[in-house]
Amino acid sequence: MKDFLGCQNEANMSLFTDLYELAMCASYFDNEKLEPATFDLFIRRLPASRSFFLFAGLEQVLQYLQSIKFTDQHIAYLRRQGFEEPFLRYLKNFKFTGEVHAVPEGTVVFPQEPLIRVTAPIIEAQLVETFLLNTVNLQTMIASKAARVVQAADGKTVVEFGLRREPGVDAGMKAARSSYIAGCQGTSNVLAGMAYNIPIFGTMAHSFVMSFEHEIDAFRAFAKTFPTKSTLLIDTYNDLAGAKKAAAVAKELEKRGFKLGGVRLDSGDLAETSKKVRVLLDSLGLGYVNIFASGDLDEYKIEELKAENAKIDAFGVGTKMGTAADYPYLDIVYKLCEVKNGNCGFAPIMKLSEGKATLPGRKQVHRFIDEEGFYVKDLITLADEKPEGEPLLVEVMHEGKMSGELPSLSQIRESAAVNLRKLPEKHKRITGALPYPVELSQPLTDLVESLKKKIAISEI
Repeated sequence: MKDFLGCQNEANMSLFTDLYELAMCASYFDNEKLEPATFDLFIRRLPASRSFFLFAGLEQVLQYLQSIKFTDQHIAYLRRQGFEEPFLRYLKNFKFTGEVHAVPEGTVVFPQEPLIRVTAPIIEAQLVETFLLNTVNLQTMIASKAARVVQAADGKTVVEFGLRREPGVDAGMKAARSSYIAGCQGTSNVLAGMAYNIPIFGTMAHSFVMSFEHEIDAFRAFAKTFPTKSTLLIDTYNDLAGAKKAAAVAKELEKRGFKLGGVRLDSGDLAETSKKVRVLLDSLGLGYVNIFASGDLDEYKIEELKAENAKIDAFGVGTKMGTAADYPYLDIVYKLCEVKNGNCGFAPIMKLSEGKATLPGRKQVHRFIDEEGFYVKDLITLADEKPEGEPLLVEVMHEGKMSGELPSLSQIRESAAVNLRKLPEKHKRITGALPYPVELSQPLTDLVESLKKKIAISEI
């Protein structure tokens, strides 16, 4: 999606970068360091509360890479910041011309695995770092959290309700997109619904109920306006009394040939209240009326509600999912792994910083699957290795142009569902999940060791 508010066109995002990216690029240019290089985008480690990631954000990355350019306004601004005219002339004609390989959106992934591999003239590859990290961090973070919430709901509907507390317009849009990829049924965000063709959901606020003299008048007014899709918020004053009034309105709707969609609980002991409300509704022949719950929910709370045998049919999950509240960032990085060495081809390089070492060379990730179709392990290899596993990184951009049509959001969502089904339960439990095996191939391990020795000698 482009230009969703008239201000978010990826072609105008060239200055959405850290100053040091432009400074490095200016120095590369000044020193005629223009050779191709390869960068890997990957996540260093899992948060303590996660056992996998669900990769998202690639579509926006590719749209940005294909359309990035510097306008006259951008050039004028950079001139005022002290950048020299030769470099500014270079930027005036800038476009991305590189090759990109990536894991498809909706793929289950793990730490250290290259998710996006960019090979391009080093200025081009360097300049796009910040946008790529920002975009993939946000969407993968939310998709990974939402996948856990959907997992906890165990087949019951989950709706993304977090817009009012998500940090800004772009995050609100991308949270709706990412959570839908992860299996949420829809969002409360109407603009995201229109832009991404995502189903939209909503009920009513306590203020609506309080604006009427009597609670039942509020319910009747809402049902009059929306006779085919009303969900009534019943906990403004007393949840059981509210449920009785909602039941009365449901019976009135039946006489008009309609059915009440549901009642919503937003506070208190959701498990206990849902049981009482379910008994009440069923006793009145209203077994078709769903119970919808919201209010500070996340995967842990939903697991508790399941354990308490709560009679809840659907969940509205907001702040804690839309902000990934328990771990609101990923340790995501974009690191140089090889540079063109004259006529000798590409030379692998690596970083040895304590706790931040990187893997050298152009790499591939191979996934091994058992006879029943479940994932067994991943193997990170050098790109030219041919083990038996399925290679995950595929070409998505060639010479600065997308290699094919982008999948639709519904296709990405279905791919994510298939990926999540193939990950064994032991690796995706909400608590106590077992680590998924990710190994390095022997040739990659040998390259790491040889480069460590070479670096150690050269730096003495």
